[in-house]
Amino acid sequence: MSEGVAGSHAGGGSGKTVLLMANLDTRGPEFVALKDLVVELGLQPLLLDFSMEQAPPPGADIRCEEVARAGGLDIETVRAKYPSERKISTDCMIRGARTIVKRLFDEGRIDGAFGAGGATSTLICTSAWRALPFGFPKVMGTSIASLARYVENCVGTRDVTMLHTVVDVMGSNALLDQQLRNGVGAVCGMARVYEARKVRRSKPVVGVTSFGFAERCVEPALALLRAEGFEAVPFHAQGKGDRAFDELIREGMIAGALDLTPRGLSEQLLGGNGGAGDDRLLAAAEVGLPMVVAPSGFDMLAVGGQPGWEERYRGRRQARIDELRVMVRTTVEECRQTARAVADRLNACRAPYLFLLPLEGWSSLDREGRPLHDPVADQAFHEELVGLLDQPERIRLVPANLYTPEFGEACVKAFLEVWTEAGGVLPPAESGLSSASGAEEPA
Repeated sequence: MSEGVAGSHAGGGSGKTVLLMANLDTRGPEFVALKDLVVELGLQPLLLDFSMEQAPPPGADIRCEEVARAGGLDIETVRAKYPSERKISTDCMIRGARTIVKRLFDEGRIDGAFGAGGATSTLICTSAWRALPFGFPKVMGTSIASLARYVENCVGTRDVTMLHTVVDVMGSNALLDQQLRNGVGAVCGMARVYEARKVRRSKPVVGVTSFGFAERCVEPALALLRAEGFEAVPFHAQGKGDRAFDELIREGMIAGALDLTPRGLSEQLLGGNGGAGDDRLLAAAEVGLPMVVAPSGFDMLAVGGQPGWEERYRGRRQARIDELRVMVRTTVEECRQTARAVADRLNACRAPYLFLLPLEGWSSLDREGRPLHDPVADQAFHEELVGLLDQPERIRLVPANLYTPEFGEACVKAFLEVWTEAGGVLPPAESGLSSASGAEEPA
C-alpha cells in the first residue's frame, strides 16, 4: 500500500472514509477534485487509480502500479496488452483492485465506495466490490446504467446502487460534474449511516423464498416467524433474488432457511426464464443451515418471450399472466427430473431439514379446477423423491394447497422443529404460534 494510506484513514482524520475508484488517465484531475468534495462533506477520501493505458496525472492515494502488482502483472505489461488484448489488462486490474478493496475493508479503513466510468471501469469497480459485504455502501456512476445486459454482468445479485450519468464519464462538463457530485453526495450519506463491518442483527435471520403464486403461504409464514422472535427476510425467487439468497447463506448472513420457492432449480434444469444457477438449493445444504423446503414453482415453467415457445409447448397446460409471464405445466418426466436434483441436494444436507409436500397443489395455479392442476405429475415427483432420499421420513405430507395460510403455518411449525433439532435456541417470542392448521401426515 502506498505511504499515503499508511494511517488509519487517508488524510489522517478520525471520521469515516469513502473509497473513490476510477482510471485517472481518462478521467484526469477532474476526478481527483472529487476528493475535495468528500472533505467538504465531512468524510475522508481515499482515491484508487486503475489506469491501464497511459500514465495518469498525480493525485491517487493508491496508484495504478500498486493495483497492477496486486493483480499479478507490472504496469508496463498492462499498458502493452491494453490496445489489443484488453481482457488481460482488465482482468489483472480487477484482481488487484479486489485484493486491495478486501484488505481495506478487513482492516476497517473504508466505509463506502464510489466509482465512475464507462463499461470497462464499471466492470472493474463492481467486480472489485464483490469483496465487500451486503449492506456496505457502493455507488457506481456510469453511462451504461440503462443497458440491461451490461448491468446484469456488472451487478448481478450484488447491492450496487447504479447512477445513470447519461453523458459519458470523460473529461469535465457541467452535466457530468453535477452527476458525479450527486453520486459522491449519495455515497457519503450512505457511509454516514452505515454500521461499519456488519449489518445490525439482533435476531436470527431466516431467509424465505417467495413469488406471486405462493404469496398466501409466505405472508403468514413471515408474520409467524417474526412473532416467534426471528428476523424473517423474503427473497423474490425470480432468478436473481434466489441467487442472492444462496450467496448470503454462504456469506454467513442467514441462520435458517424457509425455501418455499426453490423454482430456480427446475427453471435452470428445464430451460425456463427463472433459472437461478446450477447450485440452487445447495448453499443451505453445504453450509449446514436448518431448512424447510416446499415445491412452490416446481409445477410450472416460465417460457414467455422465448422464441417459438408456442410451438414448442403446444398441447401443454398453460397459464398466461401477461405477454412475458407465460407458465406451462411441468410434465411427469420433468417432475421426476426435478425430484432427482432435489434429492441430490437434500442428501448433502449437513443440518436437519424437512420437505413439506402439499397434497392439494403446489401454487395458486395448481389446485383442482385451475389451469396447471396435474395430480399425476405431482405424484410422480413425490414417488421419485421418496425413492432417492437417504432419509425419506423427512418428507411431510400436508393436506392443503401450498397457496394457503394453513400451509404457511405448517411450514413455520416444521422450521421450529428443525431449528431446535439443529441445536438452535429459540429467540424470545413476541407471541407463540396460535395453532398449526394443516396437520401433517407421514410420507
